[in-house]
Amino acid sequence: MSKMSAEEIINFIGNSKKTTPVKVYLQGDVTKISFPSEVNVFKSNDLAIIIGDFKKIYPILEQNKLTDYYVETIAQNSAVPMLDIKNINARIEPGAIIRDQVEIGDGAVIMMGAVINIGAEIGNDSMIDMGAVLGGRAIVGTNSHIGANAVLAGVVEPASAQPVRIGNNVVVGANAVVLEGIQVGDDAVIGAGSVVTKDVASGTVVAGVPAKILKEKDQKTTDKTKIESTLRKL
Repeated sequence: MSKMSAEEIINFIGNSKKTTPVKVYLQGDVTKISFPSEVNVFKSNDLAIIIGDFKKIYPILEQNKLTDYYVETIAQNSAVPMLDIKNINARIEPGAIIRDQVEIGDGAVIMMGAVINIGAEIGNDSMIDMGAVLGGRAIVGTNSHIGANAVLAGVVEPASAQPVRIGNNVVVGANAVVLEGIQVGDDAVIGAGSVVTKDVASGTVVAGVPAKILKEKDQKTTDKTKIESTLRKL
């Protein structure tokens, strides 16, 4: 998949066909219903499950051939579908929300509740922990860890804005926030709960609100923030 610029993402969203995807359970004389070709249909004599855009499905619900129906809706006028993750060589746990046009490297780990927006990039062997948010176009290098509930701010608009870039072998602590356009160098450590408002140099440890340099990364910090390769095994 080719990387998309901010302008391309904006056009992708703006020009996309907006859909309201639903799953509908139908009961009644479903064999006599003519289903649109755009709708996926799984049916027996008196029961059907149909999946598609509600605009196409709604007329079916008005037919008197039905005795009952139930509609499950997951979005309204959505512009971006979810990423098809079946062939991605990574560990993606239940409950992660990953939009289309996201790149996920080999051996990466996406934990429960993570939210990854359009245009984000995740390098090989990096972990996005529970509840973390990667905004639009956020970039995470290889072998890094984005802690639980951390936020990498998104910058789909304005198109001229620079995305957050997290380097290789970086640890971002739980509940930390990295603001738009911030660049975090390789081997850096961002303390839990920090708000990062300035670029972070490689090999430094920062913490606080706003985050400030505490020290150069030493062996003690390296040991405490070690990335565990075993967790990346597939």
